[in-house]
Amino acid sequence: MPAFPFSLEDPIQHHGPLPKTSDVVIIGGGVIGVSTALFLAKRNISVTLIEKGRIAAEQSSRNWGWIRKQGRDADELPIVIEACRLWKELVAECGEDIGLNQTGVTYLANSDKEMAGFETFMKLAGTYDLDTRLLDSAQTASLFKGMSRKFAGAMTTPSDLRVEPWLAVPALARLAARLGVTIIENCAARTLDIAAGKVSGVWTEAGRIEASTVLVAGGAWSSLFLRNHGVSIPQLAVRATVAATEPLAEVHAGAAAGADVAFRRRQDGGYTLAPRDHRLYLGPDAFRHATKYMPALMAHPFGTRYSPAAPEGFPDSWSTPRNWTADSESPFERMRVLNPAPEQSSLDAISRNFQRLFPQFETVRLKTTWAGMIDAMPDIVPIVDRVDVIAGLFVATGMSGHGFGIGPGIGRVVSDLIQGNAPGHDLNRFRLSRFSDGSRIRPGPAI
Repeated sequence: MPAFPFSLEDPIQHHGPLPKTSDVVIIGGGVIGVSTALFLAKRNISVTLIEKGRIAAEQSSRNWGWIRKQGRDADELPIVIEACRLWKELVAECGEDIGLNQTGVTYLANSDKEMAGFETFMKLAGTYDLDTRLLDSAQTASLFKGMSRKFAGAMTTPSDLRVEPWLAVPALARLAARLGVTIIENCAARTLDIAAGKVSGVWTEAGRIEASTVLVAGGAWSSLFLRNHGVSIPQLAVRATVAATEPLAEVHAGAAAGADVAFRRRQDGGYTLAPRDHRLYLGPDAFRHATKYMPALMAHPFGTRYSPAAPEGFPDSWSTPRNWTADSESPFERMRVLNPAPEQSSLDAISRNFQRLFPQFETVRLKTTWAGMIDAMPDIVPIVDRVDVIAGLFVATGMSGHGFGIGPGIGRVVSDLIQGNAPGHDLNRFRLSRFSDGSRIRPGPAI
């Protein structure tokens, strides 16, 4: 079993020469790209998925491992309901143990005001007949073993799932490969080949693939790739720190989040821990799109901390090139795996806060720590759309920390968009043009 987080030290699992032609080329080997490829392959469409580094090496393996309906944006919810069903079906098809368990998700409330804030989602949950319910203080305490403090209450959805993401997405990629998808790791897409306003192929570092349809699902790198073709999306990348503990006694089988720490029981007997805030590196794109992010910043002013500059090679670093050609080295080859360092102060805080919440643990030892870059949008919902100015180009990015759980649902939706079929859900909220047609920025929930 490879070490985690994934790096270029991990052996390439998906080899193969670059095909001359493909019906669809997918750029990005995270959960969105892999899921889309899988559903296209089920329709006998030839797909080539190219990944600059390793499958799921970035945010698709570094997330918390929650598959939640709870707290979703109203327009995301129908898709994530479908995704929960698809996760179970795909795990059965994979034939691999990825740690999928139905153990629920719970949000803890410090105050009556926070409890009142849950009412918005409760109304939505009722519309879709979810099993979400509100708990009072005593009911909340009974849900956790040995919790040291009382909360005003909680909102919980017992049918929500958890999974080990670093196992899950590689397993889906192996299933896709068995279904006929050509997956090529360590192969960066440099530019699109465009003729008469239409996609005609993709130039990679290994050569050209002829294709009339391309999906950009590059996570934190999507904006940089698209900008080189004159397509501007207000996507930023924020750093999130995460840790895994050594095995501990079970205090809760599912996932939960309070003001100070979020935690999830792991398959290995430990817990995945994370703080509730993140860090934004200020770079050219951060300043370029600042006005679009103001509504979200005003709605959630304490959810983001700032640093003056990203490390060299990051998508919004001041030194990262914004333009390059098909025959020159791209930024994607210079940083094949985006591997930000975890923030030590956050690690200290989450370990301390978790132990304070469950004082029966004399020590909380962290066995692994990491960070990931979340591809964020100003309204905290993704772009899932075709690009009108370049025929044959589709984009699925900006999942805003919600992408892992909803991944198979988005993959199924995008596969139908590509085929010209009805997607089965209203995607108006996720259209690309909402950032240029004068629409008001309407932030979704940040929980």
